[in-house]
Amino acid sequence: MDRDRAAWFAARGGLELDPALDIAITGEDPVLPSPFHLGEGAAVALALVGQEAARLWALRGGRKQAIAVDVRHAAASLRSYMVLEVNGQAGAPPPRAGSNVTAIWPCGDGRFIHLHGSFTHGPGILAELGLGEGATAEEIAAATRRRGAFELEDALAAQGLCAAVCRTREEWRAHPQGQVLAAQPVVTLERIGDAPPEPLAEADRPLRGVRVLDLTRVLAGPTVARTLAEHGADVLHIASPNLPTIERFEMDTGHGKRQAHLDLEDPEQAATLRELVRGADVFSQGFQWGSLERRGFGPKQAAELRPGIIYVAENAFGFGGPWDGRPGWEQLAQATTGICVRQGGDGAPVLAPAAMNDYTTGYFGAVGAMMALRRRAMEGGSWLVRVSLARTSMWYFDLGDDLDPADAAGTGDLSAAMLERETGYGRMRFLRPALRMSETDPHWELPTAPPGSGERRWLDRR
Repeated sequence: MDRDRAAWFAARGGLELDPALDIAITGEDPVLPSPFHLGEGAAVALALVGQEAARLWALRGGRKQAIAVDVRHAAASLRSYMVLEVNGQAGAPPPRAGSNVTAIWPCGDGRFIHLHGSFTHGPGILAELGLGEGATAEEIAAATRRRGAFELEDALAAQGLCAAVCRTREEWRAHPQGQVLAAQPVVTLERIGDAPPEPLAEADRPLRGVRVLDLTRVLAGPTVARTLAEHGADVLHIASPNLPTIERFEMDTGHGKRQAHLDLEDPEQAATLRELVRGADVFSQGFQWGSLERRGFGPKQAAELRPGIIYVAENAFGFGGPWDGRPGWEQLAQATTGICVRQGGDGAPVLAPAAMNDYTTGYFGAVGAMMALRRRAMEGGSWLVRVSLARTSMWYFDLGDDLDPADAAGTGDLSAAMLERETGYGRMRFLRPALRMSETDPHWELPTAPPGSGERRWLDRR
């Protein structure tokens, strides 16, 4: 993939690839069986991560870096949870969150809808369909065929439940929410408070000494902090002992992080989180927009606790517009933006063969966090970074949907891209970072560990 094409890809998302950047992106799509440029898109997103890491490294007195990304490795990173092994066992794919409602279903108007049980939404969706828990696939399909797709989507959204009609790209572009997102770049930065500049001292890695408080779960949000950990950040992942998660995703996104539990229902533990915010540089969260603000940890509140904070917010459908705050997942972003219809070709809508939005949105969130850290170092301020699954999905569409899935070469032999180490889960074999850098090669210093297995404190800055 030549650099002019890579720069064109970046520009489609409102970002710039520095012409002076020493970068090599090897290989080309199709790697995965999709009409979309999944491998090349992921490679460009990772090159942008490398660019920002190199810029921070330069601020710390470091030498110019050469950056390299392999397209096949980048494509594999979009489904890295699928290739990890624990104690020699690949293990079963992670279960779908929620009940067996999580799938694409036919409706009575000839359209299709993706229902998502989330962790707790399954019973509510089934109740809306007039079904009880334990309903079979045949019963669910019969129930959705009695409803219109858009009517059912509205009924579920009114209850705060997860669903999205499988729209075409043109339908989404005409939708008010699609129009809001089309006017935004894939990463938005907003100054939300004043604070003095915080220059970066000399160090051995781009993010050495940067503290990242990670309040996220399930892929996109966790990938933001995992990516920052690749460049030396001290990442503390805070999970609630009361919220469910998916272990295989925790394994995959936990590299480089320390783990602790906090229950925000407990006033003393909420006070502990406030103290952690005061000591943080980056606060990354992926909960439904507004939910943390009600607990005193929204962007402006975090900036009051810690002037100079970088607040990273990730969600499904973007910020602003009629769908602001609507809950969603990778699959629903694909469904609503037209990915599933296009991936299905002449047949029924289907999902793309990778978590294209989750991981890439995580990469973009890390890009935004490092852009904000650079701005803070030079001009000060507290900063809000926003990314969303649906905006990333639209970016992939903008890169082109002109590939023949039958031509997919596959990721090939990944053995050279795999690492092995002891972890809190056992002996793990996993995909290493796809980004390579000549001076500060990305790597995770800490092995992945189970949620809640560590202490609720910051390490001394190095």
